[in-house]
Amino acid sequence: MLSLLRKEISDFLSSLIGYLVIAVFLTAVGLFMWVFPIDINVLNSGYANLDALFTLGPWVFLFLCPAVTMRLFAEEYRTGTMEMLMTKPLTDWQIIGAKFLAGWILTVIAIIPTLIYFYSVYKLGSPEGNLDIGGIAGSYIGLIFLSGAYVAIGLFASSTTNNQIVSFIVAVFLSFFMFIGFDSVSGFIPMGAAEQIFINLGINEHYISMSRGVVDTRDLLYFFSLIGVFLLFSKTRLESRKW
Repeated sequence: MLSLLRKEISDFLSSLIGYLVIAVFLTAVGLFMWVFPIDINVLNSGYANLDALFTLGPWVFLFLCPAVTMRLFAEEYRTGTMEMLMTKPLTDWQIIGAKFLAGWILTVIAIIPTLIYFYSVYKLGSPEGNLDIGGIAGSYIGLIFLSGAYVAIGLFASSTTNNQIVSFIVAVFLSFFMFIGFDSVSGFIPMGAAEQIFINLGINEHYISMSRGVVDTRDLLYFFSLIGVFLLFSKTRLESRKW
């Protein structure tokens, strides 16, 4: 499993798309945070915060994570190496786990350079360091778990097709629905417990909760459950291809 994990990470980082995806994420966030004259621009708002990063992060990851995961299974199917991989002494769960962890690690690698933005805002504070460190830490944790959920969704999408473009589109659609779709559906439900249940099914509600700086076990359980469900879907899809 570890050898497969290293191979997936190495394949991604040895290709141009790997660095391009990370560069696009950092550039997009950087432009909105420092250049574009909008409310969440740090220099325009007059407040030392990382709101731009944590507001835009989920939307940028909505495309970045599917770009990372679209080849994980689809490329194996297209090149015919999936059959070879299935003959190795690895269980389905080990294959899925290695590919999922590779995708998740790569998205975390994209997040790490944003600590430069944190340091910059920290130094710009008046007085220096006048930041809500707890809220920022919670937002980082939320962003990491959100990316994990997107990767699990993208992995499932990749397991359904041998076309990377189709995998990308399906992953973006499913990720978008899981992020904001339930919030939209809840608007058509009369006020009450049912509406809140639908809202709680969406990623956005739990991401916002963690962004307040309070890492609730219910939010962690939600993300682990969501990741587990889509990994189970991927395993079911792999098993169906064996017949």
